[in-house]
Amino acid sequence: MKLYVFPIAPNPTKVRLYLAEKADAGTEIAIEEVPVSLPAGEHRSAEHEARNPMKRLPVLELDDGTHLVESLAIIEYLEELHPEPPLFGATPVERARVRGLERLADIGVLIGVARVVHSTNSPLGLPPNPAVAAQAREALLEPLGVLDAALSDGRPFVAGDRPTVADCTLQAAFQFARFGAVEIPPRFEHLARWDHAYRERPCVQKVVVA
Repeated sequence: MKLYVFPIAPNPTKVRLYLAEKADAGTEIAIEEVPVSLPAGEHRSAEHEARNPMKRLPVLELDDGTHLVESLAIIEYLEELHPEPPLFGATPVERARVRGLERLADIGVLIGVARVVHSTNSPLGLPPNPAVAAQAREALLEPLGVLDAALSDGRPFVAGDRPTVADCTLQAAFQFARFGAVEIPPRFEHLARWDHAYRERPCVQKVVVA
């Protein structure tokens, strides 16, 4: 299998962190990473459009030459192939809680950070839009507050005692925030603690570049 990625982009980072966490726990998934340069416009090429008509990353190319798109769908496919150790939780209620936290990290934080970045200093060359940036910064506060409160019990990872997909998504969002100079307000001290500790993990350091 091949995974088409751009290292700093948050959705490819989410999948790459998932693969790193699986490997760290003893399950190495054989996937070749293929870089696609977003600043150079390689995602808009006819070759990449054939992989994903939406011209986005990541894309997982299967051994039969077909393709899967959307980061969470790719992760869920790989998790079904390699269910141990589980990165979505071991019981129905754990899986529901992990998915809820992952969706909050994605829809609430990652998408919000991306809106700020692309409306201030977009690496894709999108025009600045101060009004959109201000609105997005304000909207970020609620999901950040909810996640900070969840971490206030001292848990080492977003969903509890073990890393899950929720950590992968949230760190992908935080990496993009650092890249785009989007401040995570310091009052969210539990998130700051989590971020520092999570980035100290050797498997994470192999992926995170900012």
